[in-house]
Amino acid sequence: MSSVTNHNIPEKTIERLSEYRRSLLSCHKQGITHIFSHVLAGMHGITAVQVRRDLMLIGFSSDTKKGYDVKVLIDFINNILDSENVMNVAIIGMGHLGQAITNYFNGKRRKLRIVTAFDVDPAKTGREIDGIPCYHMDEFESVVEQMDVSIAIISSPTRVAPSLVVPIINAGIKGVLNFTSAPLNFPQGIVAENYDMTTILEKVAYFVKERDEVGEKN
Repeated sequence: MSSVTNHNIPEKTIERLSEYRRSLLSCHKQGITHIFSHVLAGMHGITAVQVRRDLMLIGFSSDTKKGYDVKVLIDFINNILDSENVMNVAIIGMGHLGQAITNYFNGKRRKLRIVTAFDVDPAKTGREIDGIPCYHMDEFESVVEQMDVSIAIISSPTRVAPSLVVPIINAGIKGVLNFTSAPLNFPQGIVAENYDMTTILEKVAYFVKERDEVGEKN
């Protein structure tokens, strides 16, 4: 194996590496020590060629006839995806979605940690929710600095989302994951991902409809 010197890895490859790691961790827990590229590919609905391309791109190779060593590959992907230091994350909006994200994510990754939350609802601010301190948005900039937060997850009502852009910029946040249906634009230097669940669900529904219509014609 060789180390990676080129960090310009395509976005889709990064996404697949994260998915591979999740599957490999599951295999590792089951006591599976080695896995072939076509098996890993089958778990993600892609080709073995794509898996091998992705792993070659990050400099990973395996000479064993038993397939990839699961633990070694997990560690290699960890070195690619994870920061050397823990990155602190804040949730903006602690409604049902914000709490669900916190409950699902915390403890799943050693290098990413949700450390604080923000809201404007007096029933939520000034106390801990699922072990996470929740502050009023008026304290956003000072708390972000104090807790060294690098990433913000927006799970607020969609109508509120556009008003969060300036506070996020002013606070020095470096990355944003937006779960609202309002696409948000940030200046260069802030990595932003808009994740519109409504659009994604409608896309899935469209392809289900298309498949059903093809089935009816046949």
